[in-house]
Amino acid sequence: MCDLRNQDVFLYYSFRINLLLSHLNTLPLLIEKKINLQQQEVNVILAGWLPQGKPESLINEYLDELSFLAETAGAKEVKRFYQKLDHPDSRTFLGKGKLEEIQKYISTHQIDLVIFDDELTGSQISNIEEVLKRKVIDRSDLILDIFAARAKTAQAKVQVELAQYQYILPRLKGMWKHLERQGGGIGSRGPGETEIETDRRIVKDKIALLRKRLLEIDKQSFTQRKDRGEFIRVSLVGYTNVGKSTLMQLLSKSDVFAENKLFATLDTTTRKVVFDRTPFLLSDTVGFIRKLPHHLIESFKSTLDEVREADILLHVVDISHPHYEDHIAVVKQTLHELKADDKPTIFIFNKMDLYEKQTFDEWLDDEVKQDLLLQLKKRWDHETGHQAIFVSATEKRNIDALRDNILHKVKEMYGIRYPYKKVFYE
Repeated sequence: MCDLRNQDVFLYYSFRINLLLSHLNTLPLLIEKKINLQQQEVNVILAGWLPQGKPESLINEYLDELSFLAETAGAKEVKRFYQKLDHPDSRTFLGKGKLEEIQKYISTHQIDLVIFDDELTGSQISNIEEVLKRKVIDRSDLILDIFAARAKTAQAKVQVELAQYQYILPRLKGMWKHLERQGGGIGSRGPGETEIETDRRIVKDKIALLRKRLLEIDKQSFTQRKDRGEFIRVSLVGYTNVGKSTLMQLLSKSDVFAENKLFATLDTTTRKVVFDRTPFLLSDTVGFIRKLPHHLIESFKSTLDEVREADILLHVVDISHPHYEDHIAVVKQTLHELKADDKPTIFIFNKMDLYEKQTFDEWLDDEVKQDLLLQLKKRWDHETGHQAIFVSATEKRNIDALRDNILHKVKEMYGIRYPYKKVFYE
């Protein structure tokens, strides 16, 4: 009898978890509606808000990035809407008139999904879906979906699952606002629990279990890192899709997965590299991004231990991107949150070939081009404390100079750490 009860409890918990996941606004669940982003293109509308007084170029920049995120997940942007507001509406995020405008567009076009650029509450999602009659997700949800699709190792999968449940927890009220107390009715009222209280407890239990599992994996990872001996550690960091993995391939001469999509790398890849008989460890880490969900950063802190424990950081920047300076600021802020912003850093301005194509007209005099490039390099050499180098990973331009810079910094770090002995060995 006891075993039967335990089985019943297990089945009930499994049922509740599946029920919760069926209401979670994550893209993989759209498979149930025959909208599989990995196999079939999904038509989406992008939506956002622009604070009063801010230029329209700002919201277009944000929605451009959201569009790239959607494309990475397998969706196609059909239309974008935004509204100027002092602050988002607490019930529906955008105003009633703007939602009606979006609904009118949906009624005459084939739209599968609406994606909002900012994080929404559970009640906001429910209210918006009631008006639009379409599935609604937010930016955090979209990022979680991409992470879930790209997680390969046990550690990454647990980290993503933990972030998903942390995303669910504050949204339970909005997800279950249509439900009443269990049982209910005359003669059935009692101490009991509401549906939301039951589910909140289940989700908290699941979060605790995942954290425990992640802690065990972290201990194994720490042991592996500890076994690496006395090597100097160098980590590639930067905004997502700036070319870190391509540089990793060039510097380590090893096969590392790289593609022109956001978050191509989730799991940290570490290789032993030897320059001029001087060995060190080189790591490629997950890219950062604007408005990266806080709980995702929390979940992936163990993966980012490579950054915190690094001796030298290689901050890779896509200089061809029109807003690369904002990307530098985002990476610096994320490093600050990780307490890793005080490390020796080399700034690698990548994709110089694309920058020159986008910036210079083909009939521009070569002397003028060189003068403009010299001004650019002088500016960033000054702002980075003479720690800037300009390269093109795809064209292998200036890679030898980059190797020399890294080698100089690594030897310098070895000299500081081991002043009384030579450690430059093969």
